[in-house]
Amino acid sequence: MTLLTRSRPLIRTLTNYRSITTVPFLSQEPQLAGTPPEVNTTPLPPNPSSGSPLYNENWRSPFASTTPSSSSVVPLPFLRQSPAARIQAISQTLDVQGLMNLFADWMTTQRWEDMKQLFELWIRSLDRNGKPNKPDANLFNHYLRANLMMGATADDLLGLASQMEEYGLVANTASHNLILKAMYQSGEPLSWVDKAVKLLERMIQTGKEYKEALPDDESYDLVMGLLFKADLIDAALKYVDSALKSGYKLSMNVFNECVRSCVFNNRLDILVSIIEKCKKTDQNKGLLPPWNMCTHLADVALQADNNELAFSSLEFFVKWVVRGESVRPPVSLSVDEGLLVAALGTAGRTYNAKLLNGAWEVLKRSLRQMRAPNPESFLAKIYAHASLGQLQNAFATLHEFEKAYGSSKEESAELFSPFTTLNPLAVACCRNGFVTLDSVYYQLENLSRADPPYKSVAALNCVILGCANIWDIDRAYQTFAAIESSFGLVPDIHSYNALIYAFAKLGKRDEATKVYEHFMDLGVKPNEMTYSLLVDAHLIKREPKAAISVVDEMVHAQYKPSKEMLKKIRRRCTREMDYESDDRVEDLAKKFNIRLGTENRRNMLFDLQYSTEYAG
Repeated sequence: MTLLTRSRPLIRTLTNYRSITTVPFLSQEPQLAGTPPEVNTTPLPPNPSSGSPLYNENWRSPFASTTPSSSSVVPLPFLRQSPAARIQAISQTLDVQGLMNLFADWMTTQRWEDMKQLFELWIRSLDRNGKPNKPDANLFNHYLRANLMMGATADDLLGLASQMEEYGLVANTASHNLILKAMYQSGEPLSWVDKAVKLLERMIQTGKEYKEALPDDESYDLVMGLLFKADLIDAALKYVDSALKSGYKLSMNVFNECVRSCVFNNRLDILVSIIEKCKKTDQNKGLLPPWNMCTHLADVALQADNNELAFSSLEFFVKWVVRGESVRPPVSLSVDEGLLVAALGTAGRTYNAKLLNGAWEVLKRSLRQMRAPNPESFLAKIYAHASLGQLQNAFATLHEFEKAYGSSKEESAELFSPFTTLNPLAVACCRNGFVTLDSVYYQLENLSRADPPYKSVAALNCVILGCANIWDIDRAYQTFAAIESSFGLVPDIHSYNALIYAFAKLGKRDEATKVYEHFMDLGVKPNEMTYSLLVDAHLIKREPKAAISVVDEMVHAQYKPSKEMLKKIRRRCTREMDYESDDRVEDLAKKFNIRLGTENRRNMLFDLQYSTEYAG
């Protein structure tokens, strides 16, 4: 205020002072007293809550609106210019940073043509110092992107990128990625594969001196995607492996394409290696194919008995199940039980305990304790444990199986047959001869005295059949007798069948027949396996007529003889020259519509006589 007070006399001495402007509110001439001065004040901006269109405009771009407003800070003549003239004017006023900001705004509204035109005008203009405008690499990349979005080809972008040298610029990673993207988006991947690979290799070489030109995740992603589109599987897998070793992150699209290509081209071992490498890196361990692809992957792996790939597919399923449980509302995903049964079978054939445990855990998680697994699942698990020699786990699974399906004896009788469903366990019990059999028997004996006790006729039947497999009739008979004496259980039809098999295998046909007569007197109903074993016992003694009588009893009991059974009897009839029994076999075959073969029995007899004479 003091400074202003001192300046007043100086101003008053300038009697010839005139205002430069003629606008009234800028004039400094004194006004008459009592007459209010004509003052035009700039109004305040509108209230934001009033819904004024001013607040709907982009605050970063004062030139975005083409509708003039009375409150606009942009000169009215500028707003009335054509778009081309306006871009021409902008190109003469902005520096590099200002142009970058404007391009960032225009990218959101996809004004690619304006970006291209403005850049081309800007590089021909002068800056404030009168020197030609010089872009940097990032600004030039905006120009390349605008051309790409306007449909420029990869050759066009390569030509534009070569102009960067005129401004002393070196193409960086983003520049090359835009060119690679143009190659990837082309409709002819084969024509661009070589150039894309060469460009990637050049990026790797240039990046040794100029780090900004090193390839990144997107660079590898585009090249690998282009190779997969061109069906160049070997080259694509080579760069997938290189990218993983270098620590790059694979995109989900490339990973899925890699899985699909390896599956359809039978590169399963390579796929296993890639999946394992992905699981070892933080940036790639979350890769997950779609659910349907996981199912197809598991099918292919199981058909090829590739246990490692099958286990990886189970891990993918678990990730999907966990992801479904974590969303709100939760989504319950379940793996097909038949697929998991096949996985258990593969675990048994390939002796892979990891796949066995993984398949069973996925099955339990899929069922969510809403029901017990199907019988096929239990049997497949028993088979897998038996194949691995894990007899203790196999019998534990048998115990679970009996608790789930052993209550109804009539309906579940065939589920616990040592000749069919439990045969892998019976075979495993005699794998090392009597040593394994005695070990299993003593374990079952100890379990019968445990708390709670575990007593199982089905388990003892496997031991009896195991003894028969090694021709040990004494152990078989003792184990059969122990069912009642030591375990307090009642033998079932499978127990008697196993004992018949043990006698028949040693040629003791009469003892086998007595076992049959014994349980018939007890009221135990024979099954189809009983008659089959008796037929074999008679055929061993070369008595086809007795075998035919057993078949008649079988038919009377409403069982149908199998084709294999009739063929065995027919061969014995031919060898024994028993034409009467052979005719009876033919009648049975016709009755049950069984085709035994087109060979004539007389020709078979001639061949037999000729072979006998020749051997003599």
